[in-house]
Amino acid sequence: MVTITDVRAILTQPGTARLVIVKIQTSEPGLHGLGCATFTQRAFAVKTVIDRHLAPFLIGRDVNRIGEIWQMSMVNGYWRNGPVLNNAVSGVDQALWDIKGKRAGMPVYELFGGKNREAAAVYVHASGDDPHEVTDSVEELREQGYRHIRVQLGPYGGPAAPMPRPRNAPAGSYFDPRAYSASTLAMIDHVRETVGDRVELLHDIHERLHPIDAVQFAKDVEPYKLFFLEDPFAPEDIGWFSTLRSQCATPIAMGELFNNPHEWQGLITDRLVDFVRMHISQIGGLTPARDIAAFARMFGIRTAWHGPADTSPVGHTANLHLDISAPNFGIHEWYRPTDLDYEMFPGLGEVADGYLYPNDRPGLGIDIDEQLAAAHPARDAVEEWTQTRLVDGSPARP
Repeated sequence: MVTITDVRAILTQPGTARLVIVKIQTSEPGLHGLGCATFTQRAFAVKTVIDRHLAPFLIGRDVNRIGEIWQMSMVNGYWRNGPVLNNAVSGVDQALWDIKGKRAGMPVYELFGGKNREAAAVYVHASGDDPHEVTDSVEELREQGYRHIRVQLGPYGGPAAPMPRPRNAPAGSYFDPRAYSASTLAMIDHVRETVGDRVELLHDIHERLHPIDAVQFAKDVEPYKLFFLEDPFAPEDIGWFSTLRSQCATPIAMGELFNNPHEWQGLITDRLVDFVRMHISQIGGLTPARDIAAFARMFGIRTAWHGPADTSPVGHTANLHLDISAPNFGIHEWYRPTDLDYEMFPGLGEVADGYLYPNDRPGLGIDIDEQLAAAHPARDAVEEWTQTRLVDGSPARP
């Protein structure tokens, strides 16, 4: 029996996001596994759960019992389905799948039933301060071979709110929902008119609109035939999806903030979304994500797992193994890694002509240069972009 001998969290920050990687050592010399536990806004809390709570609980357990370990890890703390615990459990879960693949001499996607495709189509992000800049960015990315491009005007919520603020208004990231809707629709119109149907366009509302205004936006954007419109509502407002579905045929993607199965189950069974897009470490790892993909397939819903820069290279690799094996794969969000990312995480997939390719090595097929990771330590910071406010200074969802 091969057992767990050590579990630890590695924190590093090769770019803007704090990454949390779990490394599991085993009783078999040289055999280890990696998993993503990245909750970048609360990285140090996740590390504490891994090092102080999960590690003592897991040491000595059989590495083969992935399902049992996932179940017991979720309930051992009694309280469950929160982002800190879920991410910590995910790091362990992904690392155990990595180990299982290495022991079998197979990539993890082979353990999930084998390939349904050779590579995963990706989408990337284009942005700018005005419609012309966004269009130029789209054209540049298209020339690089990308065929699916998300378009955003400025940051989430659009350019800074033009309306005057109240006297003594606190600092924050201000936005005007009405101005955002109007300027974004004008931008999408310009991009579509310029590039035609040569690329698939996507857009992320990022839950910045009031629900009824999000319904109107989805109707207004329908003529532009988006590949999908992302996060029209906050998780607290999922009851609005039935209203949205009855109003228009704009494809909808949802899920990056979900933690609890009850947040996505009804959306799938009632066919209220077209793409499930959970952050895999946020829901607990590959074990639940594989189940969700199979569940969604029965209802004709595709996958588009969350994949910005605060999904680590290990997390992107885990996403890719699901992409390759799932019959209902839709699209892979890709963040265009830096040279440092590739150096720190050898084995990270490569993109060619808009497709992300796995490397076919056993396990997840990715490793970490711990010395280089230590040279780029995670930094303490108070997040600014999540301190969002409406024009009158009211706190708003980021």
